[in-house]
Amino acid sequence: MVDNHRDVVIIGAGAAGLSAGLVLARAQADVVVVDEGKPRNAPAAHMHGFLSRDGVAPSEFLAKGREELARYGGDLIGARVVEATRADSGFTVVLDTGAIIHARAVLVATGLTDELPEIEGVRERWGSEVHHCPHCHGHEVRGRGLVVIGGEVLAGTLHQAALLRRFSNRVTLCPHRTDVSEDDRARLRAFGVRIVDGIVTRLVGDDSGGGRLIGVELADGSVRECDAVFVAPRPCPNDAVLRALGCASDDVTGWVAADATGATSVPGVWAAGNVINPRAQVITAAGQASATAIAITAWLLDGDVTAAAVRAETSGQERR
Repeated sequence: MVDNHRDVVIIGAGAAGLSAGLVLARAQADVVVVDEGKPRNAPAAHMHGFLSRDGVAPSEFLAKGREELARYGGDLIGARVVEATRADSGFTVVLDTGAIIHARAVLVATGLTDELPEIEGVRERWGSEVHHCPHCHGHEVRGRGLVVIGGEVLAGTLHQAALLRRFSNRVTLCPHRTDVSEDDRARLRAFGVRIVDGIVTRLVGDDSGGGRLIGVELADGSVRECDAVFVAPRPCPNDAVLRALGCASDDVTGWVAADATGATSVPGVWAAGNVINPRAQVITAAGQASATAIAITAWLLDGDVTAAAVRAETSGQERR
């Protein structure tokens, strides 16, 4: 199946992709959104910090977004992109279903993958009793026993430990394999954060299995009791499509670079959400993508007006 008449193909149907699709569809763009159905926040029961949508289940939020996209004529295809290339008149995107989509512009909103520490129980409890964002989940565990496990992103670990102290007076930092300086230790202790050294080996449930979380076990066999755990996983952007299309990277971060509108170094290729911004929450990703969609609309419109002017000039010359 070949689809030759799309203005924009959006890859990723999370908050960013659906938000952009909605804005573009309302602006009368012919838009299709492709998504393989693996949202980053799927394990979470609720999302927070999104005005008017606080406490909504991520699945409910996305279902509503898909419904709104369809209402304005936007299409959604459940598939995975296996190839993306530049073509003479735009871009060609091949799906694992065999479908081939040609589009004038591409917006990549594929998010990121959280690289979790290899500690028994972390992955199994991810999104329920193990979290990464105090802004997203700190309020729900206020006043409870909290353990922060040091991760690869030291700044993220230190920020978690300090910020969670606002929510509870029972916050413990287990540096794990993270090298926390004496200065940072002194600052955290002064703020009321306990620090317990040692390698974390596993999370402990109330039945020594998969029951309610009761603590974090260290290599010496001791257990630090807690009700919730926070980690700072390494964010890995799902940017294979952007790389395949030749988009340049930021010299400092190594992530694909995009300007304030979401435009990359390749004309016609745009990006929004966590694929270029690891700090973007749901509401941030949606807002950024809305602005990107408006920029894409202007880019498409400029091309249409220019093409019309060329046709008119050519027609006038022929009549003369």
